[in-house]
Amino acid sequence: MAFPDRIERTLELAHMPERVWQALTTAEGLGTWFGNSAEVDLKVGGLAKLTWDSGDTATLTIERLDPPRVFAYSWSIFGLPEGDPRRTYVEFTLEPAGAGTTLTMVETGFAQVPDADTHEKAYSGNTKGWTHELGELVAYLDGKA
Repeated sequence: MAFPDRIERTLELAHMPERVWQALTTAEGLGTWFGNSAEVDLKVGGLAKLTWDSGDTATLTIERLDPPRVFAYSWSIFGLPEGDPRRTYVEFTLEPAGAGTTLTMVETGFAQVPDADTHEKAYSGNTKGWTHELGELVAYLDGKA
C-alpha cells in the first residue's frame, strides 16, 4: 500500500503577490504567522530558522526562489530522528488574480517515511498544521495577527 505523499492547499488572497511574497520570505513575516520569531538568509541554500515560544524550532533550507512567484524549502519530517536526511519539500506558488493573489502550497515527500505509524503522525500532523498555519498567514496579511 502506498502512503499519501502530497498535501496541497490553494488560497485566494486579497493582497498583491509582492505583499504575500514578503509574508512568506522575510523574518518579520515568517516570525509572525509561522513562528514567534525567525531568521532568514534569503538565497538558494540559505536557512530560515523559526522559533516558537514553546521552545520548538524548525530549520528550513531554501531550495527555490523566483520572486515574487515561487518560494520553496525543505525541512525535516516530523517523527523522524534528529539529523535524519529525509525531508519534505514545500513549495509556495503565487499567481496574480485580479487585485489579489492565488497562493498554492504543496508539500511532498511523506512517502519516504518507513512505517505506517510514523507516516500517519507526520502526514496528519502537517495536514492539520497547514490548515492552522495558512489561517495564521491570512490573519497576518489582513492585519489581524
